[in-house]
Parts: sequence; structure tokens; C-alpha cells
Amino acid sequence: MLHLILASQSPARTKLLAEAGIRHTVLVSDVDEAAVQERYGVTDPHDTALLLARAKAEAVASLPEAEGALVLGCDSVFEFDGEAHGKPYTADVARERMLRMSGSAGVLHTGHWLVDCRDTDDDGGGGRGSGATLGAVASAEVSFLEMEPAEIDAYIATGEPLHCAGSFTIDGLGGAFIRKVDGDPHAVVGLSVSTLRGLLAAANVRITDLWPPR
Repeated sequence: MLHLILASQSPARTKLLAEAGIRHTVLVSDVDEAAVQERYGVTDPHDTALLLARAKAEAVASLPEAEGALVLGCDSVFEFDGEAHGKPYTADVARERMLRMSGSAGVLHTGHWLVDCRDTDDDGGGGRGSGATLGAVASAEVSFLEMEPAEIDAYIATGEPLHCAGSFTIDGLGGAFIRKVDGDPHAVVGLSVSTLRGLLAAANVRITDLWPPR
């Protein structure tokens, strides 16, 4: 049976996969994102998202637990005024960003990287491995409503935006401040199912093969 491993600790990503009927397990990488960015010197938000997704996928793919599996790494970066915004981590950073974002718009880039760890000879574990290691980025423009400072402070007090790229979510409390999304809304959650479908196809796997048996 095909085995997909999600190399991410994001509850939103695993929930999205589960709701899309995609069987998977989670194995979190220990990638130091700052160190990866410093090593490669990538500053473009689009490329940074793909670079970090690849680093996570390849780190998990190197583990013994990944043998015979398909490994998917994801990472999201928010581009605003030409700057790359990852997780703010602190209330002060989140507040400064959200005050700037109020009534404006930015682009959320979600990088995806798939590594096929199945044996390239038929190992009886779901089909012939492709040896594929490839990625893609799904992007969407997010437009925000005007946010009152008191609303921003109340949102930050919940803790939700501190560990989200761009200091917001669309599938949680932050959805109240989003006016519209142009592009794949799943990319804003942190994992584009249609992009995953394309990557799987490149590895000779149909996404329907990961649906629960009927």
C-alpha cells in the first residue's frame, strides 16, 4: 500500500490532507530554517518557500522510517511590500506586520517538495518507485480588511498568529480579517492539494491511490 509521509508539524496541513481523504502519516524534520537560508543566501520569497520545503522533505527522506514511502515537505512564506515574512514568533513583530497589512494585500507562497523513496524495482509496497525528487510553488494573493488596533491586539493575544507565515491564518480566527483570496485557497492554508496531485503524477502516482479503500 502506498505510504505518504508529511514532513511538517503543521496541524493545518495534516487536517487539510485528512479532509481531502489522503492517507498519510506525519514525521517532522529537524531542519534549521534560518541556517538553510543563510547557507544558500536565498531572499526571494517564492524561492525561499521552495528551498525550505525541499530541505524538510530531503531531511525526512534520509531517515530509515521513510524507506518505501513518498515524502512531502511544505513551507509557506508571505510576501508583503517585496519582503519575505515567515513566522513572527513575537507579539511585537506580529503587531507591526499586521498594522502594515491592514487594508492591503500580499502574496502567500507555499512550497511543496516530493521525494519518492520507494525502491526503483518493484518492492511490493505500492508499485515501482520513480526516483522522483521535485517541487512546485502554489501562490495566492490575500487581501485584508481594515483592522482596528484593538482587534489586532486581541488576535495576537490568542497566540494564533505567532507561528503562522505572515502572522495570519485563513482557516482559524484570522479568517475574519481576510477580504478575498485570488488563487488557490489551499495554498494559504499551507498545502495545495492540486499541486500535490501534479507532483504525484510526476512520480507515476494518482492522488486517488491515496484515498481510503472502498
